[in-house]
Amino acid sequence: MIQLVPQLRIRLAYDYIDFRKGIDALVALCRQQLDAEADDGSLYVFRNRRGTALRILCYDGYGYWLCTRRFSQGTLRWWPKPQPDTPLHPLAAQQLQVLLYNGLPEQASFTSAWRSVTPHQATRPSSLNPDSSPR
Repeated sequence: MIQLVPQLRIRLAYDYIDFRKGIDALVALCRQQLDAEADDGSLYVFRNRRGTALRILCYDGYGYWLCTRRFSQGTLRWWPKPQPDTPLHPLAAQQLQVLLYNGLPEQASFTSAWRSVTPHQATRPSSLNPDSSPR
């Protein structure tokens, strides 16, 4: 199972790929064209030409996973604009979840992935504290 946690590195390939390619061809594509190692623990997200499906490639330490998400209706509503200096676009885990449901990750609002907890937030309210009985 692939867990989408905030610490996960997710990279989208700007260019579409031929979905006839399997795991070995996508690993080679990562190495040769994207200048990335597919076994570095990152998720690599690809789209097909028509924008009706996504593929996610990842390595879990034992082997590769190749997941496909095909939309039953319509096409992708969002995909990043290509940048001349890099073939990959970084994406946060929350943004990938929105993208997988054909949402607009750049317009969605999220809470920050890490929030500091102050000491007064860490203590339980007195109504839940068993030591605070009425006297």
